[in-house]
Amino acid sequence: MAKILPKKSKNPVNDQVKVFSGFDNNPDAAKLVRQKIENIYNDEPNAKQEMVEAASARPKSKHQLFMNELSQSGKSMAEVQTAWHDYYAKLSDTEKHEVWQEFYASQPNAINQSALSANELANKPSLLAEHKHQAAKPPIRANPNKRRSIKDKVTANGQIKAKHNLQSIAFGLGMGTFVLIIFMFGFFNQVIIAPFIRPSSVSADTPIIINSSGVAPTTTPEVIIPKINVQIPVDYSETSTSEAAIENDLQSGVVHYPTTALPGQDGNAAFFGHSSNNIFNPGKYKFAFVLLHTLVNGDTFYLTYNDKVYVYKVISKTIVSPSDVSVLNPIQGQVATATLITCDPPGTSINRLVVVGQQISPDPSGNSIASVSTSSQPPTNYLPGNGPSLWSRFIGSTVGKIISVIAVLAAAYYLLIKIDKQFKDRLASIKA
Repeated sequence: MAKILPKKSKNPVNDQVKVFSGFDNNPDAAKLVRQKIENIYNDEPNAKQEMVEAASARPKSKHQLFMNELSQSGKSMAEVQTAWHDYYAKLSDTEKHEVWQEFYASQPNAINQSALSANELANKPSLLAEHKHQAAKPPIRANPNKRRSIKDKVTANGQIKAKHNLQSIAFGLGMGTFVLIIFMFGFFNQVIIAPFIRPSSVSADTPIIINSSGVAPTTTPEVIIPKINVQIPVDYSETSTSEAAIENDLQSGVVHYPTTALPGQDGNAAFFGHSSNNIFNPGKYKFAFVLLHTLVNGDTFYLTYNDKVYVYKVISKTIVSPSDVSVLNPIQGQVATATLITCDPPGTSINRLVVVGQQISPDPSGNSIASVSTSSQPPTNYLPGNGPSLWSRFIGSTVGKIISVIAVLAAAYYLLIKIDKQFKDRLASIKA
């Protein structure tokens, strides 16, 4: 008998050749192998007998017979599926139900019949395969260890720690600061951006003055201040002392106050201009006098009026309250003056900046006498200021008032809910 090596060779084919070639030299070994093979086949049932018994025990239905014929017809899989689909489509609902009952009975794992309809499974073989696969899979159960680890990461094992409170406070403060910045810029941007504004950069219609020489009269009355690059139209048409009327005129430039003298007349000619205003408000001259505070005694400015140029030299600069209307009166000891007035500090209406200049050209001795008042209304007791801010315009409107009331009520309701919840939590903790 040929000797079989205990260790596998790298070439099993050659090993088998060697083994079987040894049978020729040892007939006893060959006889023993044949005996074992014969015993194995003797223990198996007869295949033909098994087929007969199976057919007699469970006869095939016409649907199974049709499918059996298709599978043995030699057709391709696509042709078999097409033929089966055509066959199935012609069946009645009862016969289709029989097909699926036979299919469910033949499967080792039951398929949930309520999940898919018979028509859906018949028309989509891939869906049927997926359905069978899903039905055979065991239900998925959550891993308690994984669920616990997720819980620890999200809620610190269900307990709110001090760091979570600090994180919430930091987030709230950050978002609150961001909203406050947006709010402040939207409603009070005249304060924020006023220090960075150059008056003549506001409008292309206000050219920068390079020098003070050669100033010629213009068809439109103007105020020209070379030091701060201002050349802005002046409105002399206003006859009302109403603050609302003057603020409306300030959108178009500088406004001459109607109860004061005019250029070329003895007395004090007063002019109002914006130092700042909300960028959302109308008008091109919101920042006309924003740099007026930089003027000092000896600086000059010009007024063009009735085809003449009047030159004034600054002699004083003061800050007064809005109720100090005495700055509109003639200046004691001066024949002819011009007073430029704006709000101070820029972006607010707290005070008024008053810059007074005495007429130096032409000679004031040739001036005419000013009338007592060029206005049909009595002088005001309040100096006009900057136009209303976006906030004051909003809160003064009907819509703004309604929204403000709703916001206050909503905030009060939220606080009440919060206080009530804290009280209930505290009461529950005491009872516990």
